[in-house]
Amino acid sequence: MHFKHPEILYFLFLLIVPILVHLFQLRRFKTSYFTNVRFLKELAIQTRKSSKIKKRLLLATRLLLLTCIIIAFAQPFFEAKDSKNASNEMYIVLDNSFSMQAKGKKGELLKRAVQELLENTPETTQFSLLTNTENYWNTDIKSVKGSLQNLKYSATPFELSAIIAKVKAHKSAHKKDIVIITDAVGLAEKDVKNIDFEEKPYFIIPEAEQKNNVSIDSVYINQTLENFYEIGVSLSAYGDDFSPISTALYNQNKLIAKTIINFDTKKKKINFTIPKEAFHGYVSIEDNGLTYDNKLYFSISKNKKINVISIGEPEKSNFLSRIYTPTEFNYSNYSITSLDYNSLEKQNTIILNELIEIPQALQTTLKAFVSKGGNLVLIPSEKTSISNFNSFLGNFGKIQFNNPKTESKLITKINFDHPLFSGVFENKITNFQYPKTNSSFGISSQYPAVLSYEDQSPFVTAIQSSVSGITVFSAPINSINSNFQQSPLIVPLFYKIAQNNQKTGVNALTIGNNQPYFVDVLLTKDAILEVKGKDDSFIPIQQILNNKVKLTFNDFPETAGNYSIFDKKEGIENLSFNYKRAESDLSQINTNVVSDFKTADTISTIFNTLQTERTDSQIWKWFVIFALLFLALEMAIIKFVK
Repeated sequence: MHFKHPEILYFLFLLIVPILVHLFQLRRFKTSYFTNVRFLKELAIQTRKSSKIKKRLLLATRLLLLTCIIIAFAQPFFEAKDSKNASNEMYIVLDNSFSMQAKGKKGELLKRAVQELLENTPETTQFSLLTNTENYWNTDIKSVKGSLQNLKYSATPFELSAIIAKVKAHKSAHKKDIVIITDAVGLAEKDVKNIDFEEKPYFIIPEAEQKNNVSIDSVYINQTLENFYEIGVSLSAYGDDFSPISTALYNQNKLIAKTIINFDTKKKKINFTIPKEAFHGYVSIEDNGLTYDNKLYFSISKNKKINVISIGEPEKSNFLSRIYTPTEFNYSNYSITSLDYNSLEKQNTIILNELIEIPQALQTTLKAFVSKGGNLVLIPSEKTSISNFNSFLGNFGKIQFNNPKTESKLITKINFDHPLFSGVFENKITNFQYPKTNSSFGISSQYPAVLSYEDQSPFVTAIQSSVSGITVFSAPINSINSNFQQSPLIVPLFYKIAQNNQKTGVNALTIGNNQPYFVDVLLTKDAILEVKGKDDSFIPIQQILNNKVKLTFNDFPETAGNYSIFDKKEGIENLSFNYKRAESDLSQINTNVVSDFKTADTISTIFNTLQTERTDSQIWKWFVIFALLFLALEMAIIKFVK
């Protein structure tokens, strides 16, 4: 037993007072008998004996009464089982990712978790609440009630390791209790390895009853016809035993097509045919699973011609005019002597075709061109100055020309995974008519080859960045040195080079993907582009690049939908944003990673457990009760004992 105020026990010395009083009353007196009272002697002896018993009983009750009162004021208690952690700070981690939209026994998992927090968290309890996107430090349930009631699902995935790092970084003189509420979808072992077991983490893992879910994964242009686009839609089914799903296509919120899908396989693709014009809408499905992945917003811009210029001798560049046709490209060719430098900044792609040297003025212009999102292609000449080209390439990365080799080599390997060949081939082909070169330069490069020789050395390599692309050939491709112009590979290669970083298809961006976005618009230095949607708007990070503006969206917008880019009140371009489809598979629940931690069904269970284990047993009330009992006993003795 322990005492909250042990110093009060010194008052136990007061117990000597009733003892002294009692002893004073027992002093002996000399007795004188008178003749007329002698007959009362026997009666007095009996009365004196009963008086002594009464006084002793009163002394005992008064001593016990005073003792109980003193001990009660000292506040005795029995120490709690886990009293050393009674001062711990509590941190509640609440997963509000889209997978928490799944329905459990009592409704959506997130909404039910919020309701339990509001109903069962003691009003006097101080805690910190952390969600996927928001942090509420050192608060209480009254202060965060409104925020919890308005808590929305977050496009930011639940990353437990990052949240635990925030908790650890929050300085405190006390230990920490961590309560983690999550459905454990996508939870990996690496997410829990940094959790300190001494911090007594608790996991509450609500379980979804409905785990079937259908997701729209992507939308793309499957085929371009003369007057129509054939739109392909990819869907994924997670779970078993699916009913037919209704799928609809909307443009500007107007229904233009609808169909029913039967999921006989886990992956399904359907096609819609739409007019070959600007599109700003979405595809939607209706299922009983998650709702966040039931719509995919996308836009298709009006066809704009891509500006391509080749610099070199016209007779060696004739093949490019057959690739870059007037229907899709604005193509022109200039010799190095007749080149207008002012026209270069208006181009999307510049091809240096078999130049012997790159003049310093052109190098400076091309360096600025690439930094502002342009595509550059270098095709060497047999007489190319290696030192001149290497000096220029050193501005962009670690790629260099080596000494030429006059030996015939076959081009035998295609890098199907390279971005320049994305969507070009339906299947990976290995048996095709191999083109060749009679002489070539060696290339040392740290970048993956697009096309390779039979000896694994690169024929075409590329430096790909989020802004621009630089494609380097290792050999001249004129008809004397190579038959590459007759190869079926030349058209898709140069076509994709010109389209690199250009908006030529479906525009469907992913929220949180920091891929830069380029808008073809000429702005003044003080002008600002704004992105507006139906319900919200924001100003992205932007950089003016001559006739383009580079936009970076970071984590904006917060809501998926169709948006438009505005210069003041003038609409420039449409674009669409969607949530990541990372949590559509509700079967990827991994509860094994939390098997070593404490788990609970509800938050009330945790609060009750902590209160039981950390609350001292106060027994001073019992001493107050005993004091009252002894007081009553004293009164009874005085009244009834003679």
